[in-house]
Amino acid sequence: MVRSALGRGFAVIMAVGFLMATGAALARGAPESFADLAERLTPAVVNISSSQEIRGAATGELGTLQKKFTRQPVSLGSGFIIDASGIVVTNNHVIDNADEITVKLHDGREFKASVTGRDRETDLAVLQLDAGGGAKFPFVGFGDDSNARVGDWVIAIGNPFGLGGSVTVGIVSARNRDINSGQYDDFIQTDAAINRGNSGGPLFDMDGRVIGVNTAIFSQTGGSVGVGFAIPADLSQTVVTQLLEFGETRRGWLGVSIDDMTPELAKTLGLRKPEGAVVTVVRPNSPAADAGVEANDVVLAFNRHEVTSVRDLTRAVADTTIGTRAPMVVLRNGKRVTLSVTVDRRETRMLLSARAGAILPTNAAKGSGLTLQEPTDELKRAFGLPANIEGVVVTAVDPDSPAAIVLQPGDVILEIGWERITRPSTAVSKLDKLRNLNSGPVQIYVQRGDLLFYESLRP
Repeated sequence: MVRSALGRGFAVIMAVGFLMATGAALARGAPESFADLAERLTPAVVNISSSQEIRGAATGELGTLQKKFTRQPVSLGSGFIIDASGIVVTNNHVIDNADEITVKLHDGREFKASVTGRDRETDLAVLQLDAGGGAKFPFVGFGDDSNARVGDWVIAIGNPFGLGGSVTVGIVSARNRDINSGQYDDFIQTDAAINRGNSGGPLFDMDGRVIGVNTAIFSQTGGSVGVGFAIPADLSQTVVTQLLEFGETRRGWLGVSIDDMTPELAKTLGLRKPEGAVVTVVRPNSPAADAGVEANDVVLAFNRHEVTSVRDLTRAVADTTIGTRAPMVVLRNGKRVTLSVTVDRRETRMLLSARAGAILPTNAAKGSGLTLQEPTDELKRAFGLPANIEGVVVTAVDPDSPAAIVLQPGDVILEIGWERITRPSTAVSKLDKLRNLNSGPVQIYVQRGDLLFYESLRP
């Protein structure tokens, strides 16, 4: 998978790899050897291959038309076992669209695997090895990534280019990286030379604990340039725990649109520095509306977590248990106000009328994980839309679809692929056509409250 990154002509390649312990690395004061650590950790790291069944037709002996089934490789990646029963963590894009998943251990044994749960928004998936009762597997555990400092040594093990178990080392290059891959971006950056085939592999600290799941790189050529990214263990473990318990994620939801604080606004509000998240829209009938949150409030803390940016608030709300009554500190008219918000479930709100069996209104259409409607007076009131709004209103988003990464109920799609859109059926038809052509992500123009922005949507 390739995605343009930050408009600088780079590509974000959904793959991972590693930096060999070269003379340059040794000059940074590397340990004398990583051999003992590698020997201990390698058995718990696996190679993952997936395939998709392609249905076609062939002519039989008597000229009859018969169904023909072939298997086409979909992806090759890495993963790691976190429990002796054979629970495997990997990237979702490694097994996405797969009909069959094969996991190969370091000792050469192969097992089929089934999907326990997946989360497209953080690109994580949990598998279960189909090994029969009583089988025991080597495993590793998550560590505390908050202890990983820039400059610390890390070791990675994976499956570059399908070659099998490979061990390499590097350092933590940066923390809290946002690479525009989704609203939960909080990556560990490493100088590991990341390559195709290592997606989903573990990034270990020197105690042998998993502090990250290797996921992406920046590259102009498709090969490693030493700028790789791993999903931090704290976020990974939260998602994995929910997938194991529920088979799906259960994230908190407030019902607001937010934006980062600007230096100009911070100065106007008398803040020493830009901090907090500015509320731009409060959804009607949402937890935020019920708690008295207002547009232009500046959120400084949520559930006792300091908020310095949009990502801080998004992460804090998502990690809050559904139904929790959480304190939220906002700056309003120069004064700090503490509100009490009862957190709802994001996935439930994202589905809305898209639930199975729901009857679509006559002016609505469904496709690409979206339920779209014309902006009726009822919808304008429900989502607080301007009276003169044009376009198609997103009334529901399938949380398991790629659309959930970039869109939410109440968004208004104005353009798809530079074409003005005013009818839901036209939007769905265009997205269906692009998906059938396998043309990749399409540029869409979206209005969210007072914000207008372009985004890339995979149909």
